[in-house]
Amino acid sequence: MINFFSETKFELQDQEFYNDWLYASVDQHNYEINDINYIFCDDKYLLEINKKHLNHDYYTDIITFDYTIGNKLQGDIFISIDRVADNAYNYDTTFDNELARVMIHGLLHMMGYKDKTNQEQEKMRLAENDCLSFLNVSNEEE
Repeated sequence: MINFFSETKFELQDQEFYNDWLYASVDQHNYEINDINYIFCDDKYLLEINKKHLNHDYYTDIITFDYTIGNKLQGDIFISIDRVADNAYNYDTTFDNELARVMIHGLLHMMGYKDKTNQEQEKMRLAENDCLSFLNVSNEEE
């Protein structure tokens, strides 16, 4: 089950569409979704989590708490809507595209993708792009 929560005024539109896309993306990687919570928040909220749980004193767009067992994905994904908006502007993309990238990024971490080294970042980006292209195809068909 995928749950969407908001700790800010942001509300994810068309949750069923995102739900279907996330399930399909996970299925492509031979994983299953057990229980995933997306929590949309602002910079301040996520900064506090970053300080408390990771001892990092800086803004980030996403923090994933992974409780996956085997191939059954389970965890909490916190996303700063402020960072998503800024990143969309900085990378010259739409808010919706950047939000989808961050949403799949968290799930890819749960599937074992890492992003500490340049090589890991390249593999992560390829997997993100693959999932995003699937989303775009789905959007065009509707």
